[in-house]
Amino acid sequence: MPQLTPSALRTQIAAGETTPLYLLIGQDDVEKSAVAGEFADLVEEGLRAFNVDRLYGGEIKVDDLVQATAMLPMMAPRRVVVILEAEKLFIPKRESKAADEEQERLVAFLNDPPPHATTVFVCGTVDRRRTSFKKLFQVAQVVDCGTIGDASDAERWVRARASALKISLEPAAIGALVERAGLDLVRLRAGLERLSLYCMGQKTIAADDVRQTVPAGSEMPENFGMANAIDRNDAANALHQLRLSLDGGTRPEMVLGQLRFAAERLPGSRVRGAIDAVFRTDLALKSSGGEPRMLLERLVVELCGDRRPTRRI
Repeated sequence: MPQLTPSALRTQIAAGETTPLYLLIGQDDVEKSAVAGEFADLVEEGLRAFNVDRLYGGEIKVDDLVQATAMLPMMAPRRVVVILEAEKLFIPKRESKAADEEQERLVAFLNDPPPHATTVFVCGTVDRRRTSFKKLFQVAQVVDCGTIGDASDAERWVRARASALKISLEPAAIGALVERAGLDLVRLRAGLERLSLYCMGQKTIAADDVRQTVPAGSEMPENFGMANAIDRNDAANALHQLRLSLDGGTRPEMVLGQLRFAAERLPGSRVRGAIDAVFRTDLALKSSGGEPRMLLERLVVELCGDRRPTRRI
């Protein structure tokens, strides 16, 4: 089936016009969790305890799924069954005849799901080579939680992520961030991370804070050679790219923008420290805290995961 955006899915939920099967995919776990939670809106709040189930793929068997969805809704138009970490249900812990039979029952369920239930599979990594996953992609409405469809989606994403990070943003600040970062999840996430560092200790972040802290998307210069080297932790190549850029006449502040771009591309476990390093270098450049080339070299080495002092090249 064609993929849905979270915005299109919310339209279906608001109209009460959902289909029996949904698959939520994407790298943004916060967004997937938020989208999965919105399926509960299909049922009145007072009736959710009887009609909404949340199960974990690693803790159930296919028969548990069949039983949960077979129950008729109580005083509600339909039941909602959300399977978190659903990929664990589709990938047996070990191959065996029993596991094969379990997967056959899962495919049979996907071919004929109960029409009175909305079953939501929330998946991490999926293996499309497996028969059961292939069938799921064929019959379920697939919702890509890594894509933002419009500005409203972006603002909703910012609110959810800011809440998770315990950051308070004024409504105008949310709009300003979307205006500057656009519909790019990487830039939105990096912008929030940057705000959390720049505005640490503030009770509320205002639109002016965003404009002073988060560069506009069009101001994001890109040097993919240097960014790719940093992503590979290849300090020697990244320093070589830096030298070529500076010797070619690129201003230090522009190079810093390129390095910020590289920092935003790093895995989630590294991005906070990387943005913090960019922030410190930015302050040092603005306060004449060192010779620009040396500051940028030090930043490159730190982004590559090596905090040792670097020599001039």
